[in-house]
Amino acid sequence: MTEGTRVRDGHQAPPEELTAVEAGMWQAFRNGTMYDLRCGDAAVDDPHGGRPWGDDRTVRARVVCWLLLDGPPALAGRVSALKLTGVLISGSMDLAGGTVVPYVELRGCRFEREVLLPEARFTTVRLVDCAVPRLEAARLQTEGDLHLPRCRFHRGIRLTDAQIGTDLLLNQAVVDRDRGGRSIAADGLSVGQDLQADLLESRGELSLRSATIGVSLSLRGALLSNPYARLALNAPQLTVERTLYLTPAAVGGTQPSGVTPVRGTRVQRFECRGGIRLDDGRFGDAVDFERARFALGDDHELSLRRVQVPELRFLGERPERGRVVLSGARVVNLVDRASSWPGPGGLQMSGFSYETLVPRGPFPLTERLRWLAAATAEYHPEPYERLAAVLRSSGEDEDAREVLLARQRRRRETLPLGPKLWGYAQDWTVAYGYRTGRAAVWLAVLWAAGSLAFASAGRPGSPEGAGAPPWNPALFALDLLLPVIDLGQVAFWHLDGGLQWLAAALVLLGWVLATAVAAGATRLLRRN
Repeated sequence: MTEGTRVRDGHQAPPEELTAVEAGMWQAFRNGTMYDLRCGDAAVDDPHGGRPWGDDRTVRARVVCWLLLDGPPALAGRVSALKLTGVLISGSMDLAGGTVVPYVELRGCRFEREVLLPEARFTTVRLVDCAVPRLEAARLQTEGDLHLPRCRFHRGIRLTDAQIGTDLLLNQAVVDRDRGGRSIAADGLSVGQDLQADLLESRGELSLRSATIGVSLSLRGALLSNPYARLALNAPQLTVERTLYLTPAAVGGTQPSGVTPVRGTRVQRFECRGGIRLDDGRFGDAVDFERARFALGDDHELSLRRVQVPELRFLGERPERGRVVLSGARVVNLVDRASSWPGPGGLQMSGFSYETLVPRGPFPLTERLRWLAAATAEYHPEPYERLAAVLRSSGEDEDAREVLLARQRRRRETLPLGPKLWGYAQDWTVAYGYRTGRAAVWLAVLWAAGSLAFASAGRPGSPEGAGAPPWNPALFALDLLLPVIDLGQVAFWHLDGGLQWLAAALVLLGWVLATAVAAGATRLLRRN
């Protein structure tokens, strides 16, 4: 029997050293019932308000720890549990390294000093709408949930390497930064099921480096701000088995998390005022940026380097500043909107791989080419080739050719004068081989012009050599234009004056067209 306790009628009585309020908590613990000390005045009962709470609502933290670590047995037919409402807990609540078996639920309570739970073990812990100076819970382990909704933490939360058996809830919590600039330090965190932080307000760096989430991570309607450093969300090597939601959430009401708000419901968008780092992340289903708002500074990034995800839903507002970086990312379905991507200089996607494009709303090819141009301040062929391959795989061969033609035109601007002029010639004639039908049109025009010119000039003088064929202006012009095929006209008829220059021009243009067609055919065969 615990020292300082008394036995009455075979029942263990509260220790004499307890205050009347603590004795009431002691009895409620044995009975497993809620111990409610609210007065009924909403302004006074508000745990985040400025109204003082007196001794009639105060219990000592060491007595709370006593109950949780070595409390009295439950009454017959009951299960002991610590359930408090409207209570002020004075002193530091230190359960470091302890094993807590009873269920813990505190609602609308105030903590005078920080809550220390490092390396502690719990079944389930629920702190709801509580005012907590700081939660220190590195390497905390729970078999069930850790619920912290609507709580306010004035000097941050530390959950480094914590292991949460089922769900971690931070919905509508307000978390200020600690001395290191972090609001929530949860590097190495492991959550068995969902991490829900809908409408969370984080006022520092939210750090989830190398964290593992068993189902989904929801930051719907959250406001992440960090005016003190570059990153508001720092989560490289994050693993989420299902989906990361950076999407709107319903404000007020009882809308369940993860359900699309009904029409007419007021919603709050996810907003990030600072950089986001999700480098090397692994996501089982999707990363969803539906209607997200990114208020980035000039040196901030929305970084998705080397991310692997089946579906990326890039459907937020266009960042006016900063950069979106997708270098090395691998995506199966890219669901995007033309108005969501940043302008020139604001997008990097070298090595970005995607297999299918699923545009939301109008996204014409001209806009898609601008998207590529915005991502390549200097010419690089890979983004163009990737887009062309995706379009070709979906049966849009004409659009794929337009993309490859745009690639050649972009490359031409990087060449010296001579190759650049030859590039212009290929573009004007056969569009670098992607519109070979142009060559036939040019040949027909030149053939007609040459035929008319030779016909109007009349028959040349006597032919050179015996056995000359009859004079035929059309065949003569065609023989000049075709550089390889000999139609037996040019070798026998001698021109003079201006017709010589016309013949030379036709020969030169014929070679240019033939070379351009051959180059285009070579590219076509290599592509196929």
